[in-house]
Amino acid sequence: MLDTVVAKRYAKSLLGLAKEMGVLKEVNEDMKLFASVCNENRELPVLFRNPIVPSDKKLAILKALFSQKMNKLSLSFFEIVTHKGREKFLFDIAKAYTEQFKVLNGILTAEISSASGLDDSLRAKVFEMLKDSNNSEIELHEKIDKDLIGGFILRVGDKQYDASILSDLRKLARQFSTNPYIARN
Repeated sequence: MLDTVVAKRYAKSLLGLAKEMGVLKEVNEDMKLFASVCNENRELPVLFRNPIVPSDKKLAILKALFSQKMNKLSLSFFEIVTHKGREKFLFDIAKAYTEQFKVLNGILTAEISSASGLDDSLRAKVFEMLKDSNNSEIELHEKIDKDLIGGFILRVGDKQYDASILSDLRKLARQFSTNPYIARN
């Protein structure tokens, strides 16, 4: 709980500073890059949470990994956070920043799961339909789930539309399990 509160506060501060300096999108891309690297290399967040490794070593690792790829503001922010001994929150801060950036810019995240993936024309139709119905920018994430057999499951915020064959089969199974017919002798 404390991690989330601290991460949100730092992310909010970074967002305000990035907005003031006119580099909101650049910093958002930096935070996405950082979160992506942390997701791909689970040792990195573990390293930042390790109290035995000194903060200056952690900062040197951050600079070595990101100095050529990130905005000066993002690197300065990493430096401030590590000097304050809060580097264990960096991964959570990056995720919180991205979420706050989406809220600030009215970007909705939609997730579509299908059995075989979407082709380009279907992807474009789904994207346009979501954009028109929500009157906002859409960030569409695709997942392939072979268990669905066919169809798709679309999630936007807290809403879900399930048009999968797996769902239809489950509904049929429930209907058959409660047999409303009485057998005659």
